[in-house]
Amino acid sequence: MIRFPLATSSWDDAEQAALSRVIASDRYSMGPEVEAFERDFARFTGSRFAVMVNSGSSANLIMVAALRYTQNPDLRLMPGDEVIVPAVSWSTTFFPLHQYGLHLKFVDIDAETLNYDLTALAGAIGSRTRAIMAVNLLGNPNDFDAIRDLIGNRRIVLIEDNCESMGASLNGRQAGTFGVMGTFSCFFSHHISTMEGGLVVTDDEELYHIMLALRAHGWTRNLPQQNRLTGTKSDDPFEESFRFVLPGYNLRPLEMSGALGRAQLQKLPALTLGRRANGARWQQAMADHPVLRIQTETGSSSWFGFSLVLRPESGLTRKQVLARFAQMGFETRPIVSGDFTRNPVLSLMDHSLHGQMVNAAQIDRQGFFIGNHHYDIGDAIDLVAGFRG
Repeated sequence: MIRFPLATSSWDDAEQAALSRVIASDRYSMGPEVEAFERDFARFTGSRFAVMVNSGSSANLIMVAALRYTQNPDLRLMPGDEVIVPAVSWSTTFFPLHQYGLHLKFVDIDAETLNYDLTALAGAIGSRTRAIMAVNLLGNPNDFDAIRDLIGNRRIVLIEDNCESMGASLNGRQAGTFGVMGTFSCFFSHHISTMEGGLVVTDDEELYHIMLALRAHGWTRNLPQQNRLTGTKSDDPFEESFRFVLPGYNLRPLEMSGALGRAQLQKLPALTLGRRANGARWQQAMADHPVLRIQTETGSSSWFGFSLVLRPESGLTRKQVLARFAQMGFETRPIVSGDFTRNPVLSLMDHSLHGQMVNAAQIDRQGFFIGNHHYDIGDAIDLVAGFRG
């Protein structure tokens, strides 16, 4: 019996009312509720634009696709260009890059923060590097000051997969806004839930207009009259009904998801504070734990979950520890994907490894994570703090 699940709901009457509002409107496909949520979310992150799609994975897809079709030579990515990625992330961080013909160069993570090993990243950046995908893992922002120093004046595009770190910040700035674009997820287990859903934020108007077209079939119907993709649209809506200008997709979210997002976004500051309160207690309780090592916070983490890595000197195996945690009532998972470079799918992808994935391999063999929530989970924290084997 699961006493401490990985994810729980934060819905209440507000979400029920949002769903009822959509049902009463009889409008279910993407419309004014989605548009309102996009405006609200852009305002929350301090971005000019936000585009909602049907998942965080789709958000990564249109983010990468937009860099293929931009006319800005400083941002455009072409097949064969090298993109640096961390060895630990979710699969759909990597797949859109492969699907657009890019070369993925994998770099090890830092054993403490679980984000980029900055020394390894510095060594990986070369003359072929055209982009860096920064992934903020389990609520923890990367050290973006250091990453920007590494990029310097080079023509390298920084993009962010922030799907696990909504509400996190660094030096007062929202994670997901340090790159030219950043992605977010609203899946059930994430910081807010719209059932399924994701967003991309950007300050670049051309990229915004490209993503509007890519999201819905590659047509012009959803573009403003004056736009950075086609210039001026026809005044005749019939002419623009099925005018296709990009090889797009159907990644549109539902009106229900937009309405839910509006309700959930109002709660997000309080939800994040609850997670951070648990995170503070977690760090204090787990300091110098003799068996398990935890993630080191960068900036203000939104503590998606609590990672645990078995110390080699403990003499325990992960299988033993996971069995004991199951007995205590914990639902557990690998730390994201573990070391993604160990997956068979890599044989189908154009990629290279920058050195050995030492820390990612340790996460893969000895790591796991448990859930964090927006409410007090002191009893769970105390149980883990008292664990000795």
